[in-house]
Amino acid sequence: MQLNYLGLYVLLMSIVVIFGFFNEKVTHLPNEIALMLYSVLLGGVAVVIHSMVDNNEVQKFITDIQTMSIERFLLNGVLCFMLFAGSCHIKISDFRGIGFPVAILSIVCTTVGAILYGALFYGASCLFHMGISFYECLMFGSIVAPTDPIAATSILSKFGLPEKTCILIEGESLFNDGVGVALFAVFSGLVRAQREGNFFEIMGRELFGAIAVGALITFILFPLFLNTEDATRKIFISTLTVSLSYVFCEHFGFSGAIASVTCGILFGSLRYVTSHHEKEEHSVTYDSFWEVVDALLNSILYVLMGLSMIRTFTIKHVLFNAVIAIAANLIARTASLWISSCFMRRIPDGFTRKGFITLLTWGGLRGGLSIALAMSTSSMLNENIYYIIFGATYAIVFFTTVVQGLSMKKVYDLIKPEGQDS
Repeated sequence: MQLNYLGLYVLLMSIVVIFGFFNEKVTHLPNEIALMLYSVLLGGVAVVIHSMVDNNEVQKFITDIQTMSIERFLLNGVLCFMLFAGSCHIKISDFRGIGFPVAILSIVCTTVGAILYGALFYGASCLFHMGISFYECLMFGSIVAPTDPIAATSILSKFGLPEKTCILIEGESLFNDGVGVALFAVFSGLVRAQREGNFFEIMGRELFGAIAVGALITFILFPLFLNTEDATRKIFISTLTVSLSYVFCEHFGFSGAIASVTCGILFGSLRYVTSHHEKEEHSVTYDSFWEVVDALLNSILYVLMGLSMIRTFTIKHVLFNAVIAIAANLIARTASLWISSCFMRRIPDGFTRKGFITLLTWGGLRGGLSIALAMSTSSMLNENIYYIIFGATYAIVFFTTVVQGLSMKKVYDLIKPEGQDS
């Protein structure tokens, strides 16, 4: 049985719906955790069936399921919509009064965390002779530094985290996508410059070219968005803006990911500035559409990650690299939060500095963006280093989503200030 694109969509959506419904009625886990865990189990069952069944057609179908390409799903058109959806419906008004700490966490913490992580992983690379350069390790740091808004929002909604702290964590995870992508462009430019030379030319093409394309197309098409009276057409214009930017960037060799984030941030900002022109029902329709797209694409991605978990065990030294990656991630996240907290005038909701850092370290969940960025390095790295980075990224996403996500409530109960309800 050959899986075409429609058949693949039907299969993936069947898994998303069935597992999601079972989780809603029975296990009550955060949706992303449930999808990944149950998909890992399904992948394990598929391996057992594959070894026990002699039928060639059944074996080929199971092999197709196990080897469904996350890279193909992300990079062939889906990534731009994931990045746009994550940034286009940011409501700036939600962050009034805590804009400064959100900026500190999303910029300082992400940047420092990426550099610290890269330095730690480079130290491990030298110690264990992995053969990864310093610039490649910095690029890896930028891949795993941004936290994931979908996972954070889903898990935080399960227990009574104080409002300001909740908004702070969500704000960091929403805004640091753009910071992470920009850092990735800089460090990947350094990696390419090692091979091709002329870092500034690469950066001009990858970073500034992408920003220029995203901004230009947004400013051309946003007046149409602003002046149309049709709510559906507003959505059409937004999808055209981000997809057109991505296509242009792919054609000219710019970063389509940065262009997508640029479009999303500009759309969110321009909508905020011109909100008095937008009908409330149009705003609700637009926000609801992109929230659904965000949830849909991330749900499919978590299923794909779960199904391919068994395949990642075939990567050389994957478990050893995973332990190093997870340990380096926790150390870098803790240190970057400690440095960032020194710039914050007041820790919110009565937390101690130590409690606040512990909560945000354990609440720093990683998701689709990290996997997408790791996948995009395949063309600039040799095969061995690419699989080290991909396997380590996968390990961090799985550990933070499942282990940290499932134990987040217990961590909060241990450190919450006196007088706060569970």
